[in-house]
Amino acid sequence: MGYAWQWLRSLVFAGQAYAMMGLMAIFFTPWAMLDRRGAFAAVHTWCRWVRWTARWMIGLHSEVRGAVPTGEVMIAAKHQSFFDIIILVSELPRPKFIMKQELNRAPILGWYARRIGCVPVDRGRRGRAIKDMLARVASGQQEPGQLIIYPQGTRVAPGAAKEYKVGTGVLYQEMGVTCVPVACNVGVFWPRRQIYRAPGTAVLEFMDPIPPNLPLRDFMTRLEEEIEGGSNRLMAEAGFAAPLPAPGPGTGRNR
Repeated sequence: MGYAWQWLRSLVFAGQAYAMMGLMAIFFTPWAMLDRRGAFAAVHTWCRWVRWTARWMIGLHSEVRGAVPTGEVMIAAKHQSFFDIIILVSELPRPKFIMKQELNRAPILGWYARRIGCVPVDRGRRGRAIKDMLARVASGQQEPGQLIIYPQGTRVAPGAAKEYKVGTGVLYQEMGVTCVPVACNVGVFWPRRQIYRAPGTAVLEFMDPIPPNLPLRDFMTRLEEEIEGGSNRLMAEAGFAAPLPAPGPGTGRNR
């Protein structure tokens, strides 16, 4: 009965969250069309609403550790579920993502993503994807903000291994900015493609910044060790019992 009740609560929670997305989008659209500040107000308000309702509707608390970046930086984050995106957006003043091209066509989400400066990338084009990403990031650098990239390129379930893509390192070198690694344990509580949300405390942690201008291989090695090591620690703290991949080479080497 406990699982069934939590599943039902999760369903109601998800329903109201998406309903509020539509209502808030309608409410903020006139302002967002005139001023990008309206778009940021919309995404911040909705993400904070989801975190607040998750706490009392399904018992899922969320915690942020470390210093939240506010300047022009690159953020390389562990991606386990939609909830880590929600936490990031609720905390960062000017978030903008490297996102998959398909999200451009998503109702509401796609328009707001473009309005806050997200950079769509066609991942299926392989060799062209990195060049396109660099060109689009360069063209959008006049809009200040925190550029978020997922170095594994997609959501990765807790305990699963996935290579780190070299595009993150290329972007770091081309931009010449500080990179902030982000670890999380969010997937332990909010699994991908499921209704069920487990109660507990989902943690997202901003790690120590990586200074600019490191050699590519050194940067990729340090990035993977920081993110995987931090995420493994947070997942173990949350009671995740499945075998965890070791950080660094072997986790799925960067390519």
